[in-house]
Amino acid sequence: MIYADNAATTKMSEAAIRTMASLMETVWGNPSSLYEHGQNAKEVLESARQEIADIIGASPKEIIFTSGGSESDNQAILSAAMTGKRRGKTHIISTAFEHHAVLHTLKRLEKDGFEVTLLPVHENGIILPEEVAAAIREDTCLVTIMYANNEIGTIQPIPEIGAICREKHVLFHTDAVQAMGHIPVNVQDANVDLLSASAHKFHGPKGVGFLYVRKGVTLTNLIEGGAQENGKRAGTENVPGIAAMATALKEAVDNMPETSRHLIAMRDRLIDGLNQIPHGELNGDATRRLPGNVNFCFEGIEGESLLLLLDDKGIQASSGSACTSGSLDPSHVLLAIGRVHDVAHGSLRLSLSEDITEEEVDTIVRSVGEVVTYLRSFSPIWRDLMDGKKAFIL
Repeated sequence: MIYADNAATTKMSEAAIRTMASLMETVWGNPSSLYEHGQNAKEVLESARQEIADIIGASPKEIIFTSGGSESDNQAILSAAMTGKRRGKTHIISTAFEHHAVLHTLKRLEKDGFEVTLLPVHENGIILPEEVAAAIREDTCLVTIMYANNEIGTIQPIPEIGAICREKHVLFHTDAVQAMGHIPVNVQDANVDLLSASAHKFHGPKGVGFLYVRKGVTLTNLIEGGAQENGKRAGTENVPGIAAMATALKEAVDNMPETSRHLIAMRDRLIDGLNQIPHGELNGDATRRLPGNVNFCFEGIEGESLLLLLDDKGIQASSGSACTSGSLDPSHVLLAIGRVHDVAHGSLRLSLSEDITEEEVDTIVRSVGEVVTYLRSFSPIWRDLMDGKKAFIL
């Protein structure tokens, strides 16, 4: 079996598992308690907070632990919106290809009277800083743009965008869920005010994440209750999970140079191989993308069928088509970069991990080619294309 859906979730690293299992057995106290067991847990919690802060260039007081990226995105965006509203600023800028944790939160804010500008995305999947600057108005309270796209893997010019926001005194949030642990992320260099991350994207446990909040930025609580996380996120902290997240992130960052070299070589080998399939095309910029991300569209097929047949061949991947949600609509990300519906339906995302081998990459290329050829052999859309009744797009 070849697992190639690491953008959805990664396997926990052995080091993270050891950390989590050990603490579940030995440090089970409530970190808010004053007695020894509680203070032992508190010490582990604050050690993890310090370690994560050091990795991203923050102060430990600027790290809030959450349940993951979606919660972090929600709290960051709603907090910035409430701060803006108090100042009479109700305009928010984002992009058309954000994660739904961002887009759905923005739709909620629109119902509450906020105006949202979704910047168009260029064909290469990159947002231009000058277009962000042009969209900022006197009443803009927040810019929220993801660090790297979760489907096509393109890396955005976050430091440049952040510098513009800082100059114009507009809060800047970035969803760094896909970027964290895979490319260097430093909150000072990136000029961000708020940043979201999730452990299970870099070999940590599910259900654990964090939100970076620059000193001076006011947070609005999503969860009320106790005074945990400096009063900004109620609920007893998941100490073993948080410590495992810190372990996984440190391991990922320490190994990043070697991992990136290997993944980029495997990614490019995979892109080169898939480019040999007729009427297929890479989605997003070929180089300004995450080291392990490859996203292709193949004309004349459906992504769902491609996924199921690849699974039969022992290859686990994902598609831009939202079949699991019951929707017939293609990926909003692919539509945002200009793919037409018929082409966007035939998408395939392959997200690699550091243990991928050349032999496995070659197996993926061969298997995708076989499945695409098979699906096209009885596709009425492909028949029309071959007969000249419809024009090829790719």
